[in-house]
Amino acid sequence: MRTVEKALRLLDLFDDQHPDLGLSELARLSGVDKATVLRMLNDMAATGLVEQDTQTRHWRLGAGLLRLARLREAAFPVSRVLTPILEHLAQATGETAHASLLAGRDLGTVGVAESTRPTRVSLDPGLVLPLHATASGIAFTAFARPDLREQVLARTLSGVTHATPTSRAALSDLIAQAQARGYALADQTFESEVYGVAMPLFGPDGHAVGALAVASPSSRISDAHLKTIVTTLAPAAKEATLAMGGRIPATLKIVL
Repeated sequence: MRTVEKALRLLDLFDDQHPDLGLSELARLSGVDKATVLRMLNDMAATGLVEQDTQTRHWRLGAGLLRLARLREAAFPVSRVLTPILEHLAQATGETAHASLLAGRDLGTVGVAESTRPTRVSLDPGLVLPLHATASGIAFTAFARPDLREQVLARTLSGVTHATPTSRAALSDLIAQAQARGYALADQTFESEVYGVAMPLFGPDGHAVGALAVASPSSRISDAHLKTIVTTLAPAAKEATLAMGGRIPATLKIVL
């Protein structure tokens, strides 16, 4: 079992800062001698867990992990993971909580737990959330792969409300703010009188794959209520990311 543990720790060395690593670097970071590291890499390569670039000779995570991820999803659906997290988030904040994952060009809502208050935000499961017009979309884009982020910024940005960012500069500012604070805020950018707070959900490579969010009537947002939402949302987003097999980037900081 010690060998299995060492092999799994090798996989943990790959992240958004180190998507591929050389043999010497893997040995140095793991504290294991090169011969042992190479043997473990070759064993994992045989099952597709890692693969080697034939030109650089560097190692990276392999397609076999995707197969395991699909099997895990079949046995442990995302909705089963997210539902209790969303329900707790809605109860703790008194607002509607929802989760979304990338689906094509935008985010698709995969779970909703509505507030029990008479005045509340309602969302339909499966609602499409534009990346430029929602707190979820902006949180996702801010922490997505750089090439995907550039693709979003290069789009024609259509207005949904008077507050929707429709220029590259305006969207870039919102993305930069989300990156700096660790979450996105959106006041009536997608729907009038709706205020959104969203944090990214990360995949195994440390890049965003979706978002966890709280939606409140704008009239209910105060500094104190916003602080409650953020401090409740942060651990919930972390729990959801880890439960789905994702990795929290070491650089992520939550600023109130």
